[in-house]
Parts: sequence; structure tokens; C-alpha cells
Amino acid sequence: MKYFVFIIIFLVSKISYAQKVKVLDKETGKIVRNVTVFNEDNTISLTSNNQGFVDISAFDDKDIIIFSHLSYAYYRIQKSALKNKKLLVYLTKESEELDEVVISAFKRAEKTKRIAEQIAVISKKDIQKVSPQTSADLLATIPGIKVQKSQFGGGSPVIRGMESNRVLLVVDGVRMNNAIYRKGHLQNSITLSPNLLEKTEVVFGPSSVIYGSDALGGVIHYYTKTPKLSQEKRVTSNFFSRFSTVNQEITTNVSAELSFKNWASFTSISYSDFGALQAGENRNHGFSDWGKVFYYSENVNGNYNPNPTLNSDPNLLRNTGFNQTDVLQKFFIPLSKNTDLKINLQYSTSSDIPRFDRLTELTDLTDDASLKFAEWYYGPQERLLISSQILLHPDKKWLENGTITTAYQNIKESRIQRKFGSLDRSYREETVNIFSINGDFAVALVADKTRTLSYGFEFAYNDVNSNSFGKTLNIFNGEISGFSNEFKVQSRYPDGGSNFLTTAIYVGYRQDLNKKSTLNSGIRFTNTNKNATWIDETFLTFQDKTLSRNNSAITATLGYVYKPNRNWQLNGVLSSGFRSPNIDDVGRVREKAGNVTIPNIDVSPEFAYNAEIGIQKYFNKRRFRVGGNFYYTLLDNYIQRDFVFNPDGSIKQVQFDGEFGNAVNNQNKGQAYILGYTINYLGKISKTINTSGFITYTKGSTYDTKEPMSSIPPLFGQFEMNYKKDKIELGSIVRFNAKKNIEDFNFTEGIDNHELTPIVDANAINDIDKFYGSPSWITFGVNGRYIVSDNFSVQARLDNILDEHYIEFASGVSSPGRNLSVSLMASF
Repeated sequence: MKYFVFIIIFLVSKISYAQKVKVLDKETGKIVRNVTVFNEDNTISLTSNNQGFVDISAFDDKDIIIFSHLSYAYYRIQKSALKNKKLLVYLTKESEELDEVVISAFKRAEKTKRIAEQIAVISKKDIQKVSPQTSADLLATIPGIKVQKSQFGGGSPVIRGMESNRVLLVVDGVRMNNAIYRKGHLQNSITLSPNLLEKTEVVFGPSSVIYGSDALGGVIHYYTKTPKLSQEKRVTSNFFSRFSTVNQEITTNVSAELSFKNWASFTSISYSDFGALQAGENRNHGFSDWGKVFYYSENVNGNYNPNPTLNSDPNLLRNTGFNQTDVLQKFFIPLSKNTDLKINLQYSTSSDIPRFDRLTELTDLTDDASLKFAEWYYGPQERLLISSQILLHPDKKWLENGTITTAYQNIKESRIQRKFGSLDRSYREETVNIFSINGDFAVALVADKTRTLSYGFEFAYNDVNSNSFGKTLNIFNGEISGFSNEFKVQSRYPDGGSNFLTTAIYVGYRQDLNKKSTLNSGIRFTNTNKNATWIDETFLTFQDKTLSRNNSAITATLGYVYKPNRNWQLNGVLSSGFRSPNIDDVGRVREKAGNVTIPNIDVSPEFAYNAEIGIQKYFNKRRFRVGGNFYYTLLDNYIQRDFVFNPDGSIKQVQFDGEFGNAVNNQNKGQAYILGYTINYLGKISKTINTSGFITYTKGSTYDTKEPMSSIPPLFGQFEMNYKKDKIELGSIVRFNAKKNIEDFNFTEGIDNHELTPIVDANAINDIDKFYGSPSWITFGVNGRYIVSDNFSVQARLDNILDEHYIEFASGVSSPGRNLSVSLMASF
């Protein structure tokens, strides 16, 4: 009996002291092998095995255990605390306090201290704190980005004075830019709910070596949420709901994550309903009626009213509401020890989205009731993405890691319009099918990874179908009872179909020259081919009804990072970029402000040559950082919309929807420049208080015509202060814009919408004397969050506290007035 008791005690003691910890990747939940585990005195040193286990029974309960791996940040924890974590350790690829790991710059994980380009990262926590209504509103919070809106259901990001098809949007490694991304303003950035995002990264400046055409101003890369593996079956769900007073917004998001040892799934559905937007009432800019809507069209949702309707509240911007649904389904499946598979399904659709700036357009500036359009709205905008990613980690001499991404996208959009005094309604519908595959690979050339080679390829094919038709309304007892006639309408793009093919290869090289400096370089060859066919010539005649153009370009980049000591970093970048004209550039037909854009098949690529310098200084043991980026970009053969002249020197007139207008088209010009800077700071004042802020300045002008460039925002910035302790988070924010003088607007293209700025002299002969320009403004806001429990929290924001009326530069709709939003978040 005595021996039996001894054996039992011995076995129990062995069981209690044989403590195996499993080391996992925090992002994926996968096993991490060959992790070095040691104590502070370095008297014990162990390594995790092929199953990720390491036996820590040799350590004392009071020991601080350190987990170290070349690809991960150090993880420190007291042994006794591991029991509360169920003997699971999750390693993260995040680095020091203010140094982040980003993916977008090289399409692989890299610390910012090795990246010369200006980078901005918005994390999941940042997105939660900002609580934006749309992804466009999220982008507006990023240092250096300005967002233009022609209607509330939109948002066109401007980076370094470039927007629309000069800025590349990417989601989960798949380019969103397609063959009909236009020059002007786009609303495509909102077709992804911010509730689905894990983070957003922005690379500023030409990034054509890694991303190819369109990335002249920069790259905005959305990363959606990805499920994680779990060694035990785990099911988690999240619920989010928000209400906002400024437009009676109701947003609801539900998600569920299934985690298993060999596969994981994440499902998320988000629905947002936005009502009419309430603009601010306090017009400190001095223009009492600017931005007010005195009459509006009631011809929405199938209603009919032959006349404009008096608006009982001119600050209530009717015809700004819409709703949107976003669905994300993602699977993560480890195929082998060195190969993973991600399957990504995304779908977004909206209701009709009223084009607010066109619905408030007047035929007579002296008569507020002389609305031009009874109907002007976008039909439901649909985006479908089906994508698969194979993640490779073979650790071979020729390939250390890589990603192969295949994707199919289906984009549908339409435009419907009808003028007051007419029963003829025109429809223009576009469908784009995009097939793409791209590979991105990297290999370390030496054991210490101070020299790395990256390489990759891209293939993308766009098939564009454009359809147009007209119907005459049949009105009975003041209601639409059907249609009495059909008629021809000029299509927006070539009615015989068009396509756009991109193929490219690139090579990049990074070398740590020494402990203080890093050199990044790369070169890319891109070839584009476009074909289009026009059939109908009822309204426009074509000298050549078919188009076939082939363009190619070589772009390169050279970046240098110098760190004289731990608290200083100096960056320098020389880079080139290009944008090959797409189907929109060469084949679009549309009308605005009496000008009709017509095709020009002879447009050739535009190029950008960029030089920039970045400086960062760290303080207080790297808890505080001040930085600045200064750049100069030369545009060569730039594309600009301009008038088309007859042989006798007069402006050509063309017909569009029953009226004649001045013909304009996209044309190659000479050279232009854009220069500017962003100065920012970020850091911790104390353990509970942190702060951040930025100021951005941009200037651009043409060398050949001496005219200001389009889309150049005025000086703008924001400053914020945040407090966090225990379960309470509080914050305050100040946003501001300087004035943009009317002489700094571009009048030729019409993109700056100078005619929407305040009128100072209605009788003036020229626009410079007639319009004021974009007034300055400043807003204040506060926010707070209370964590009720580990599974439930509540958040509130009060923006534009002073109810200031303002309109963002080049926008056609006023910005929100005072807005209280309340959000509830729960996890189960």
C-alpha cells in the first residue's frame, strides 16, 4: 500500500510539472515551429518541436519566459500566467511601439523601418474607433488623403493631387480598378463595408513597379477579415449595430467564425440604410444660402411629379439616401505544412443612388426652382468577387514564400436620367467581367536575409458590355402607368463591346547595406492591349468604328533608408509610374454642364516621375514620433479633358439626349507637376493618453498651359487626443481645411466643380470674378467607448459639435452637420 501511494504521488507530480505550451501564429492560428524559449537569465533555452509544443516545466513559476522567432516579435510572459491562457502562446508579426509591419509596399510583410515610401496603416481598432459610415469616410481619416463626394452614396479619394483612375484600389491582393474607371470622381471605394475590414494600408506616390498601371498617386489596399485555425473546435460570433442622427442611419453587421484544426470559416453580412442628410446650419463662411436646397425632385422610387417641390427645410438634403448590403465569406485551409489556401467570396449591392449634384443643377442660376433633372440616379451598383489565394512557404533556395492569386469579378452599374418637362427617360447600363491571376514571390539570397529578391507576374482581362435605351413614360392620373414608346440613346461606351488586357512581370531587390541603411529597387515591364467596336452612329459618327491599341512601358523605383541611430530615419525615393488609357479614356460619351465628352481613340499613356524625401524622429524611448514626407512629381504626356475644335476654329457641337453641347474629349498634353508634403506625429504622452495629427499641403500646375491641375485640395489636416484606462476610452478630434482661391481651380476639365462654390458676383463676365472658391472650415468632435464586459461594449461619437456648414473641395453635396452616432458591439 505504501508503494502504491508513492507511485500515485510520483505520477501526479510528473503530470503537474510536465507542462507543454503550444506556440501558434496569432493571425492564422497555425503552428509555429522552431521557436526559441528562454528565461531572462538565459540559464534555460528550449525550442518548440514540429507540432509547436515546448515543455516549460524546467522554468520556475516566477520566471519571465521569452518566446523568440525570426519572423515574429518577442513575447514575454510570467510562467504562472500561462495557466490562465490554457498553455497557448500566440505570436504576432507586429514590431516595436511605433514601427508597423505592412504588406502593401512589396506585397509581402516588411517592417516600416525598411520601407522608403510614405505608408499609412488603419488597423481594425482604428476602424472601430472612427466608426465610419462608409469606407470612403474611413479613407478621409488617413493622413494625406482627401475625399470628394458628388452624392452621399459615394466618395472619391484624392492622394497627392490625383484621384479616380490615377489611384489604385486593391482588395485582398485583387485590383478593383477596371477598364471603365473614369477620370473625374468615382464612388467605387464605398463598395466594401468598413465592418468587413481587418485593416487598410496606403502606399503614397507612384507604385507601378509592384502594382502596374493606375498607381500614380498611390495604392489603397483593403484587407478583409480572415478566419483563424484552432486546435479545438471553436465557434464565435459578433454583432454590431449603429444609429446616427444626421441621416437616420441604421447599420447592422453580424458575423460568425468557425475555427477547427484543419480549416476555418468566416461569414459576415453588413446592411446599412441611410436617410436624407442634414447639413450644418452655422454658416460662418458668410454665405447664407450656399449649400441650401430650396427645391427638390420628388421623382424617386417610381413617383411622378411634373414640377420641382418646395423644400420645407433647405438644410435637409433630400435625395441623398440609399442602402447597401455587403457579404463576405472566407475560408482558410492549410493544404500542407508549407501551403495554405484562402477562398474569398465578396458581394456588394445597393439601392438606387441619387446623383445629388445633378438633381440640384439649375437651368437658370437666378431661379432656384429651375431644376434641370427630374431623375438622375445610379442604378444598384453590384460587385461580385470570387478569389482564391495559394500561400506558399517552401523555404527553398529559389523560393522562400509566395502568393498566387486568381480572381473573377463581375461589376454592374447603370445611370438613369430624365429632365423636367420631358417624359423621355434614358438608361445606360454597363457590365464588366474581369479575370485575373497574379503571382508574387520572394527569396532570401543570404542566410541572414539581408539580401532579398522578389519577383512576380500579373495577368488581367476586362470584358466590357455597354447597353443603352430610352423609354417614354405613360402618365395616368398623375402616376406612372407604364411606357408608351422606346427610343434610341447614345451608349456610354462602345456598343459593340470592348476589352482591356494587361500583362506584366516585375523584379525587386532589397539589400541591407549595413546595420544603418537599406536599399530597395525594382523594375517592371507592363503591356496593355485594348479593343473596342462602335456600331450605332445615330448621334455620333466615327471615322474608324474599331479600335485596337497596344501600349507598353518600363517603370522602375529606387528607395534608400538610412538610420543613423535608433531615433532617426531618413528616406529617399526615386520612382516612375504610368497609366495606360483604358476604355473610359478613349470611348466614353457623357454630358455635364453643357459639355459632351466624346471618344478619342488616339490617347496614349501618361507617365509620372517622382522624387521624395521622408524624415522621422523618435522621442521618449520611441514612444513618440514626428515625421514628414516631401515630394515632387512630374507628369509627362498627361491626359486632360479639353474642347474639340472644328477646322474653322469653332468648338464642335454634338447632340446628347436631345440637346446640343460643346464637344470635349480626353487629350494628351505636355508636362505638369504636383508637389507637396505631409507632416504628422504619433505617440504616447503617458500610459493613458496618446495623440496624433497631420497637415497636408498640395500644389499642382501645368508647365505648358500654366493652368492649375485638377483635384488639388487646399491645405488640410486633423489633430486628435485619446485617453484610455481600464474600461473607458475617450477621444477628441479637430479637422480643418484652408480656403482654396478661385484662381487656383482648374476650369478646363470641370472636375474641380468651381461652379458649385459660392457666387460673389452673378453678373461677372468670367468665372474668376463670379465665384468665390472653396471656403475654409474647422470642425470639432468627441468620442467615447465603455467596455461593459469582455463580450459587450458601447461606443458613441459626436461629430461637428458646432453644426458647422461646409462642403469638401470639389464636392457636390454638403458635409454632415452635427451628428450623434451610437454603436453597440457584442461577441459570443
